[in-house]
Amino acid sequence: MEFECKSVSLAAAFAAAVAMPLLASAGPAPTPQFTAEKCYGIAAASQNDCQTATHSCAGESKQDRDANSWIYVPAGTCAKIAGGSLKRA
Repeated sequence: MEFECKSVSLAAAFAAAVAMPLLASAGPAPTPQFTAEKCYGIAAASQNDCQTATHSCAGESKQDRDANSWIYVPAGTCAKIAGGSLKRA
């Protein structure tokens, strides 16, 4: 019985350690160190930097190139990317 209890405790501790970085990353992406602009319509699924009408955190977009999802890009870059827009759809 004591062995089972230690195994369960060890498994719970391991699961908590693995989940902690995932929980810490929920929320908006940090502002990058370079001069940035938000570029809409170019993010790959699950690679957006934050909020849209359908979700509120980074990494939660469900489709590629969602016109309402944005990512930070260096200032002046968005207009050069096919499908990129500085305005939300």
